[in-house]
Amino acid sequence: MSQKNAIIILAVIILAFGGYRLFSPAHSIKNSKPRGETIICFGDSLTAGTGATAGRDYPAQLAALIGRPVVNAGVPGNTTADALARLNNDVLNRSPRIVIITLGGNDLKNGLDRETAFRNLRVIVETIQQQGALVVVGGLKFFPLDRGYAAAYDQLAAETGALLVPDILGGIMGETRLMSDQIHPNDEGYARMAEKFHKALQPYL
Repeated sequence: MSQKNAIIILAVIILAFGGYRLFSPAHSIKNSKPRGETIICFGDSLTAGTGATAGRDYPAQLAALIGRPVVNAGVPGNTTADALARLNNDVLNRSPRIVIITLGGNDLKNGLDRETAFRNLRVIVETIQQQGALVVVGGLKFFPLDRGYAAAYDQLAAETGALLVPDILGGIMGETRLMSDQIHPNDEGYARMAEKFHKALQPYL
């Protein structure tokens, strides 16, 4: 084998491995073959669809992408503590199969303690997993006011086996054409969110 061919083969291997690392989770996913029946989006205003026109929130657009009903269990203004208080009624009692969580933004915005927020998130994630459901976490990153939240989402996913979609608003927030205000996407922005979740979910549907 010539030196040139050896270099080409090595480059292909490196690129292939890099692609695997980019699109594959760095930890094993818990409940990768989930039980239950219902796909639920559980969160705050980003889930409820603040800023979207009727039927254009991200859960509705995700339902169109996967061709299955998706429950929108988003409540604007919810902190992780608020969401934990309604976990039974809005998630556990609905035979969850896949639960997509976007929470923590209001904790960050309101200056609530990060450790408390992620302790609540861990309870939410692990309680859902105990029912055999796959949990997907939409991570948030509000640079420069992140306060370590992005890293905390990574740690939460690694320690619980949740599937993380990091920086779910990446490429959306700050893009005027994709936002309805400084925090919430518009219809097209929510479409981008739905596409990100859809891509992450495909191996588990």
